[in-house]
Amino acid sequence: MTNVLVRRRSRERGGRSDGFARLVAHTDPVALVGITLSITLSVMLDLSNAASGVESLLAGLMGITISLLVDSLARAERRFHLRTLLDGPPWLVHAVPEVVTGTREAVERHPGTRVAEEARRRFERFRAQTEQLRVGRIIRPGDDCQDLLGGTRECVRRLDAVTNVMPRASGELSWWRSDIGRHYWAANVEALGRGVRITRVFLHVGLTDELTELVRAQRRAGVRVGLLPWGVVDASRHVNLTLWDGTACWEGVMSAHGEITENQFSVNPPDLARLTDVFDVCVEAATFLD
Repeated sequence: MTNVLVRRRSRERGGRSDGFARLVAHTDPVALVGITLSITLSVMLDLSNAASGVESLLAGLMGITISLLVDSLARAERRFHLRTLLDGPPWLVHAVPEVVTGTREAVERHPGTRVAEEARRRFERFRAQTEQLRVGRIIRPGDDCQDLLGGTRECVRRLDAVTNVMPRASGELSWWRSDIGRHYWAANVEALGRGVRITRVFLHVGLTDELTELVRAQRRAGVRVGLLPWGVVDASRHVNLTLWDGTACWEGVMSAHGEITENQFSVNPPDLARLTDVFDVCVEAATFLD
């Protein structure tokens, strides 16, 4: 029984101290300084006999009242700012408070654990991804090509592309034979059927039978094909890219072995300008089989 009472008192003291800590944490720093100065001023006036006890008390209360008013105004300003930030689509307004609350509770309920650390990492990753979206860019892993397919299916006028055949992969063209490559080519054929003009430049280290057959197949389907040997243009322009109607673009970031490790879809003007410049340079240097 004694142990139960001790634990209860300990919890009560802990609850009071936790409540005070939360109060301090959520009070504006300016208000805390104002309250402290008000109490100090009241005590000094009383001890120095510069004012009567009642006057000292009133001066302290007046300072505290002003400080709390400042704190109230600061809170109102923050609430107004948050409401402004959440002034958007309904799905965003409903989701943001839940995301923030869930992350905060994960950290508060499991402090110092791997759960709290993982909550912080995931929130940071979410913030970084949101910043990419903010500038008009979607970044996905190398095996997720949904934006490449989606952009091709939505294209209405022209599709410009550069296919970089790496030295290791030259002659095997494994990407075009893969599942994603077949789906991408099918989307190209559908686009041609809609009247989309497709221009594709193949960067290569040598014409093999397999590459020649691929070029012939694309030309028969209606693609304007250009061939560009390695070394003619600067290595910085050896990229895989697609441009749709001059309004959106895709870039496949490659490893040293020619494997696409990252898919970048973008409507960001600087990205569009950079990849358009790469395409224009490659077109100018390529030999077209017209």
